[in-house]
Amino acid sequence: MEVCGCWKRLLLLSLRLLFVVPAGLPVRSQGDSQSDNKVMDNITVRQGETVYLSCSQGDVVTHTAWLNRSSILYAGEDKWSVDPRVSLVTLNRDEFTIKIENVDMSDEGLFVCAVQTSSKPRTTSVHIIVQVPPKIVNFSKDLIVNEGSNVSLMCLATGKPEPAISWRMLSPSGDGPGSDEEYLEIPSISRQRAGEYECTAVNDIATDTKTVQLVVNYPPTVLEGRDVGVTLGQRGVLQCEADAVPEADFEWYRDDRRIFNGFDGIEIENSGALSKLTFFNVSEADYGNYTCIAINKLGSANTSIVLYEVIEPTSSTLLQGPGAVQDGNSGTSGTYTPISLLLIVALQLLLKF
Repeated sequence: MEVCGCWKRLLLLSLRLLFVVPAGLPVRSQGDSQSDNKVMDNITVRQGETVYLSCSQGDVVTHTAWLNRSSILYAGEDKWSVDPRVSLVTLNRDEFTIKIENVDMSDEGLFVCAVQTSSKPRTTSVHIIVQVPPKIVNFSKDLIVNEGSNVSLMCLATGKPEPAISWRMLSPSGDGPGSDEEYLEIPSISRQRAGEYECTAVNDIATDTKTVQLVVNYPPTVLEGRDVGVTLGQRGVLQCEADAVPEADFEWYRDDRRIFNGFDGIEIENSGALSKLTFFNVSEADYGNYTCIAINKLGSANTSIVLYEVIEPTSSTLLQGPGAVQDGNSGTSGTYTPISLLLIVALQLLLKF
């Protein structure tokens, strides 16, 4: 009966110690000078792994138990815990070992092995530290802003040890703003800062990453138009190119009159940042000044392009070689071919002799 009484006091003492002893401090018995208490080194385990808890028996053991912070897990071969992850590995006169599978943060804390021998009670305590890989739990969604706005991107992560957070710009250039904080602040953002950003959370266990797409809207800018020369009756194409986000819509005008696709045999083709105005059979009436306007919700820009006439060479001008001489008075021309020049030189030489 005395043994049973000592065993009950030992279990009560062990449970009391589980609540009051900080991790890593030696366990001292209270109320029983004959008890023997041992503190083992902390056990560090990663979340999801299996941990083995073992204590030595020795002497003649009458009772033995493994306890956690709030309850008895095993009393000898009898399982008291309802947790299916906890199981008995070894129980003999030398060793008492249990295991906990798929360890989670809830398992972190102090565990005690209580042993009642024929001579005196004994406890062995160990603190389990659970390491958790980082996980990004709160992250900014893809964002669309107007140029000049202040932008704040958020990346919050959990993990143990506490993960370090870093930001970097992935594309287009990879040399954009970065940060070692949970928040990436970009004041008065420009179009050059649009692209994909990556947040990385890292600790001693693993790394977690997420990316966010940042779109910057800005009004159109139009490249200066190039005038086009076309021969009467031929095909002519005027081109207008604009840089804008979102993409610009294009409008074409001749003087104050807007030109629509199919009007007077004219075709308008828009493809992304480029608009083409095509004349399939240029007439005299088509020559002149045209205006291209690029428009999006933030503004507009325009450029002017001239369609001018190119005169085809006539048959008479084609016959005149590079040695042709124009008579400024009569308007007639005389042509001296290379053969004629040779004959003149030869005649002059003969006259000298």
